[in-house]
Amino acid sequence: MGTLVLSNIARSFGNVVAVRDVSFTVPPGGTFGLLGPNGAGKTTTMRMILGILLPDSGRVSWNGAPVDLPVRRRFGYLPEERGLYGKLKVRDQISYFGRLHGVVPPDDTKRTDAWIERLGLGEFANRPCGELSKGNQQKVQIACAALHEPELLVLDEPFSGLDPVNAETLQDTLRALRDAGTTMILSSHQMWQIEDLCESFCVIAGGTVRASGSLAELRSAWPTRIVEVEPIAAPLRAVLDAMPGARRLPEADRPTLAYEVPADADTAALLRRLVAAGDVTRFERVDPSLRDIYLRAIGAAV
Repeated sequence: MGTLVLSNIARSFGNVVAVRDVSFTVPPGGTFGLLGPNGAGKTTTMRMILGILLPDSGRVSWNGAPVDLPVRRRFGYLPEERGLYGKLKVRDQISYFGRLHGVVPPDDTKRTDAWIERLGLGEFANRPCGELSKGNQQKVQIACAALHEPELLVLDEPFSGLDPVNAETLQDTLRALRDAGTTMILSSHQMWQIEDLCESFCVIAGGTVRASGSLAELRSAWPTRIVEVEPIAAPLRAVLDAMPGARRLPEADRPTLAYEVPADADTAALLRRLVAAGDVTRFERVDPSLRDIYLRAIGAAV
């Protein structure tokens, strides 16, 4: 296992600046979420990590050394775009990509069969990839990226095209890889699917880092929290209205009283005042989600 370090990398295509100044570190065995809107520079950043593109400035290193071809062979990559040979059968496709990364027979066949079983591809194993649905093609690509047991696995939109059942299968697979010590970088617009998978995150927009850290660190920097209270009763509303810095949230489609309060608000004292004012059947302090943090970081409304 190794440590991945990006130090002030930048990359332009003619007059278009794709990545301006991105730095982050992924420790050995870490699972890292790379987030950003379309055109933020995520794919360009991943391709610089893999050595497909070279940075105009800055440095990418693995265990303190540049990513050369021998190192790159120890990495795995799932691109966002489909990259399969349509006429090649599923089993042959997966085995072929394993051999490209140095997995020799008969080990390639054993690993191929294991991945076909893990991802539920058995009934499609001898069918050409071009005949498969988008979701099953995605599962084939995931097997191709991971068959050689890479030290670093880079996955660009891994849940694309997957239905909820197959998305859960992939989540279980990624948890198993994480627990086995595989270092992973995940990029996904489905943030709820990676919120529990990743130990740390980096949000980029306009080619620059807008926020980074663990979910706990990102939440600690959030200025407010949501307090939800049931039932919706006038005495309870009066207590919340009187709290310094409290802002009532719209009640449409809400079965609760919901208020935004300062992050350092004494919610224990607030609960005591609410109980003294009336019947409280539910009280919850809600931390911001990864989606909330992402939207604020890129300057979108929350």
